Amino acid sequence: MGSYKFCLCFTRKFRWNEAEPPEDVKAAFSSHAAEDGAHMPADQLRRFLAEAQRDADVDAEWVMEQALQLRHRHHLLSKLARPVFTLDDFHHYLYSAELNPPLRSQVHHDMTAPLSHYYIYTGHNSYLTGNQLSSDCSDVPIIKALQNGVRVIELDMWPNATKDNIDILHGRTLTSPVELIKCLRSIKEYAFSASPYPVIITLEDHLTPDLQAKVAKMVVETFGDMLYYPDSESCKEFPSPEALKNRIIISTKPPKEYLQAKNGKENDCDDGKMKENEEGEWGNEVPDFQLDKAQNEDDEDDMDDGNSDDNDDQKVRQNPPLEYKRLITIRAGKPKGHISEALKDDPDKVRRLSLSEQELEKAAATHGADLIRFTQRNLLRIYPKGTRFNSSNYNPFVGWIHGAQMVAFNMQGYGRSLWLMHGFYKANGGCGYIKKPDFLMNVGPNKEVFDPKAVLPVMKTLKVKVYMGDGWRMDFKQTHFDAYSPPDFYTRVGIAGVPADTIMKKTKTIEDNWTPVWNEEFIFPLTVPELALLRIEVHEYDMSEKDDFGGQTCLPISELRPGIRSVPLFDRKGMKYKSVRLLMRFEFE
Repeated sequence: MGSYKFCLCFTRKFRWNEAEPPEDVKAAFSSHAAEDGAHMPADQLRRFLAEAQRDADVDAEWVMEQALQLRHRHHLLSKLARPVFTLDDFHHYLYSAELNPPLRSQVHHDMTAPLSHYYIYTGHNSYLTGNQLSSDCSDVPIIKALQNGVRVIELDMWPNATKDNIDILHGRTLTSPVELIKCLRSIKEYAFSASPYPVIITLEDHLTPDLQAKVAKMVVETFGDMLYYPDSESCKEFPSPEALKNRIIISTKPPKEYLQAKNGKENDCDDGKMKENEEGEWGNEVPDFQLDKAQNEDDEDDMDDGNSDDNDDQKVRQNPPLEYKRLITIRAGKPKGHISEALKDDPDKVRRLSLSEQELEKAAATHGADLIRFTQRNLLRIYPKGTRFNSSNYNPFVGWIHGAQMVAFNMQGYGRSLWLMHGFYKANGGCGYIKKPDFLMNVGPNKEVFDPKAVLPVMKTLKVKVYMGDGWRMDFKQTHFDAYSPPDFYTRVGIAGVPADTIMKKTKTIEDNWTPVWNEEFIFPLTVPELALLRIEVHEYDMSEKDDFGGQTCLPISELRPGIRSVPLFDRKGMKYKSVRLLMRFEFE
């Protein structure tokens, strides 16, 4: 029972009752119960899992034992009696996020294709703790990103104040530096805490050759055998994530005069003597993208990712150190000249190209096919425009629909765009690598590729039913949402994806209830289900102010497990709530 004070004069009490199982849960239990109709034995649970949940490979007896232990953890269960479910046991099992999650937890994509065949979980300015102008630089956000499964860490390297060592900071800003060696050691310690697949360090190089040599020494001594050096045969194609398990890769722009010395006369891999190792507040909606409208914004304010040659005068006086060149596994660069030239694929070598979000929008409007052809063998990295001083992010689907592998995000930022990124990389066991859809890798008889502007037919229809929610009373203070009564919750459900699929809908508002029951179904036709995300948000209606936030999650539709599932919710920063969850049903047609 909850008590709420009114005007300090009297107290109004609201009785809290646990919501009974939805009718669909009762019907599922009834159709799979034993003859007495009051109990469900393990063999009937097995039939329910196979027929309704499409989980034929799940051990029903183990599930039943675990569910009963979770619910009756303070009571002794008879070891002699065969475990059975009552209706309440069955309901609580379905509501268990641990035993009945909406996604698979295993890596199940083919991991033996080249790196260019995968979307890669990519961070931007990974060392920043907050905004792009004045926040501290630290290894803490790097550690957090790696623990969350991020596979690409970006470090901006600058000479320190005495020009004898290397600092990591956002150049030409007031950000305070952190030493490179501290970042490297933290990367080594936490690189594979969440995933065994390779970590790529993208270096923004603003160093003189003597400091480049120092970087090479630091990197080799810190990572040792973890560092990957390709042999001469691998330069025409990137290795696979499987082949690079537990390895560290360096990606940066080769020193300027090294490229000039090459002058296009030599292959990147010569005779084998040298190994070449490189949005605002949470309430703002994700911006739409329109491929038929080229943006005309000026990119001069893009402060980062340019690998600027501030020290070129010094660099040309000395030859860049051989050791530093050898560390560059993935060669990077920004487009020079016309975009069609920048996107040309060289059959003799692979590389990484960086575009700002604005440059991507312009290229997508006029050279969408070239982008897709380029990303079939090469890596494309997209980074936020320089005016995102508050570390906000952009719509990632512009990059994903054109095959961009590295859609770089400010992981220290907040907002719906970042929620999409978190949700997208829950796929494939959360390993940080997701195999791109076949339609982005296919080439027709006349070298035609997928057209993102084409009007596509509906490929799949998703039915989503929102039954109920619970857990707020455990994770929040009684007066968190409303000082005078229990909360009034509603749920927003929709799709994030290509423009034709993107939509948001909402349930009715359930007043004065900590365990709202909605029982509403929504239907979503999907033209590109391979890239679509199911967006779920819970809000508390507030008549006088902005509605309060009650939780969110984004789920890759290609990974959704059909049937009745427990869906855990996350806070605005992407941290999972301890108890808050929804009971939902997913069906595909």
